[in-house]
Amino acid sequence: MSETVDHQSSDKTAEPSSHSDAPQSALLQSPLQRTPLHGLHLALGARMAPFAGYDMPIQYASGIISEHNHTRTAAGLFDVSHMGQAFLIGASHHSTALALEALVPADLVNLAPGRQRYTQLLNEEGGILDDLMVTRPADPAQDGVLMLVVNAACKVEDFAHIQARLPNDARLLLASHRALLALQGPKAAKVLARHCPSVESMAFMSARVVSFNGLTCHVSRSGYTGEDGFEMSMRAELADQFARTLLRDEAVKMIGLGARDSLRLEAGLCLYGHDIDVTTSPVEAGLAWSIQKRRRIEGGFPGAQRIQLELAEGPKRLRVGLVPESRQPAREGTEILNDAGEAIGMITSGGFVPSLNGPVAMGYVDASHAQIETQVHLIVRGKALGAKIAPMPFVPHRYVRT
Repeated sequence: MSETVDHQSSDKTAEPSSHSDAPQSALLQSPLQRTPLHGLHLALGARMAPFAGYDMPIQYASGIISEHNHTRTAAGLFDVSHMGQAFLIGASHHSTALALEALVPADLVNLAPGRQRYTQLLNEEGGILDDLMVTRPADPAQDGVLMLVVNAACKVEDFAHIQARLPNDARLLLASHRALLALQGPKAAKVLARHCPSVESMAFMSARVVSFNGLTCHVSRSGYTGEDGFEMSMRAELADQFARTLLRDEAVKMIGLGARDSLRLEAGLCLYGHDIDVTTSPVEAGLAWSIQKRRRIEGGFPGAQRIQLELAEGPKRLRVGLVPESRQPAREGTEILNDAGEAIGMITSGGFVPSLNGPVAMGYVDASHAQIETQVHLIVRGKALGAKIAPMPFVPHRYVRT
């Protein structure tokens, strides 16, 4: 089958989207959007709620803990069609990669065909405007194309930011005509291979176009749960058929945003707008691994001077994992103190995680207090609760690196 990237909906403006932290009055004035699987979510009894301007499933009848554990032991199917998809197109891969490298710190010039990279859109101070996935299609006929997936709450601003800074020989085509599903868990590969056998041989962070029971689908071996899994992009009108086909397998259950959040927290993965934002740099956030050697040396991206200095000398604060000593979870906004009672940081994500049957958290602390096993105190409901700086991920990643 000839591998092609469908970027049909070219010059249309992306559908409107709201930041998750937008004023409630603004959300109420704008009708919530629906993904192509909205009807399926209702049919499955999902509890729906507003998220990033969309009516999204938070959980299904079995509950968040059950959905979380199912993803860790079998295969969870997630509707992530609210995310922003787009194609960046230029005269050649080199020129397109250079255009995007002017906005992000990843090495995209040397991104191989059929591979993807995680990176961040940066402002001039080196703060993170959003994080995103960038994929270079495997098909030589698609030379000059990069596929982008950005966060739902930021997509309108992201695409406007990119569009305004492109050279004349590059253009951004929005793909609001496409849906995005994620199949995650230890049984994901076996399940998906029943419909497109070639996916079992795919390496982590690779991508290709496949035939799913005769239907065209772009698949990457990636996801945001810490498990092996795949993200599948297809035309929106095909999404319901894809989902229902996968759900006929007894290993697959539909999973809502509640379990998606607990899964990524266990995996120590950042949530934009919470663990990373315009006030944090990739180095502070523990994402220096996403900046390849050439970019570290050459720079040429927004905030490069700050980031190169932090890489050389270390940042003043760091994102760390924390494990409370009590059963009481510490949520976002909880203050972190040292043994002397001095404020040293703040929690950005926290909660109960099913795999450990207890609470964990992530947050930023002064670099001098970031060493593993450092004793700290969390101010929860006015009381100081003991906790320790802990390594992340809290649950080991199980990506398949073939």
